[in-house]
Amino acid sequence: MLLALGAVIGGLVLLVWSADRFVDGAAATARYAGMSTLLIGMVIIGFGTSAPELFISAIAAAQGNPGLALGNGYGSNIANIGLILGLTALISPIAVKSVVLKKEIPILIGVTLLSGALLLNGQISRLDATIMLVVFAGVMAWTILQGLKQKANNTGELNDEIPEMTLGKACMWLAIGLLLLIVSSRLLVWGAVDIASSLGISDLVIGLTVVAIGTSLPELAAAFAAIRKGEHDLALGNVLGSNLFNTLAVVGLAGVIQPLDVAPEVLTRDWPVMALLTFSLLITGYGFKGPDLGRINRFEGAAMLLTFVAYLTYLVYTLTQVV
Repeated sequence: MLLALGAVIGGLVLLVWSADRFVDGAAATARYAGMSTLLIGMVIIGFGTSAPELFISAIAAAQGNPGLALGNGYGSNIANIGLILGLTALISPIAVKSVVLKKEIPILIGVTLLSGALLLNGQISRLDATIMLVVFAGVMAWTILQGLKQKANNTGELNDEIPEMTLGKACMWLAIGLLLLIVSSRLLVWGAVDIASSLGISDLVIGLTVVAIGTSLPELAAAFAAIRKGEHDLALGNVLGSNLFNTLAVVGLAGVIQPLDVAPEVLTRDWPVMALLTFSLLITGYGFKGPDLGRINRFEGAAMLLTFVAYLTYLVYTLTQVV
């Protein structure tokens, strides 16, 4: 128990520190590359912080438990919007000013609708999974090309608070920060699961709550660090990139390894909540609110967070009834 508690505390401290270094390295790299912070957020941070989901889903599929991959991908998406963006907006309203960002939100909605269509027959076959991976490759190629064309002055200037550093040092902190983000999140989840197990909590409940939130901890830490530095595009790009990655690459890779059987609850409970939160980004991102145009304000952040809490509460309640 003491070792697990130390893992939780140490993992949390390391997570916060590594996220700060990671964001510094990402923003500095964007400056040298002439790329937007949104693009860095989607491609590097979005992919990098989704590494725990990818690892868990691939292992689950390879070990003959592909259903865990689907729940991991969709559960992380729900946490990314409901918990991460909701909590972040409560702390500091998130400005949505990037032209490229307003192209990425419809793409994410389209990808979400595609995933729903592929679920309708009750299985994600290897053909379905291949379609996901091909669409993912196409979306990423388009995003990178668009981001390179826009440049930083069109998609959110790099904040003056970003420290000056050489390209080599920026790349070093980017790599070290990413590695420590993944390691610290794994350490934190292990400690939390061990403590919960010692208290007699069901492994099923632990897996669908602690692990689902735990794999989103890198995104949460990176978003907090980005917002603190005024890099709103970086925080939003992180979530958008991560959700695209989870929906297409994480689920797609697992489906290629082993076809995924889709439980009825995924269509009636999990996918609708994910779709609702994704559509909420369109409303808050484009803005129809007068002075709050293009801003996820604290009220909207609270609504996202409450949606996540309600979903999690219902999920735990139904699981405890079965257990």
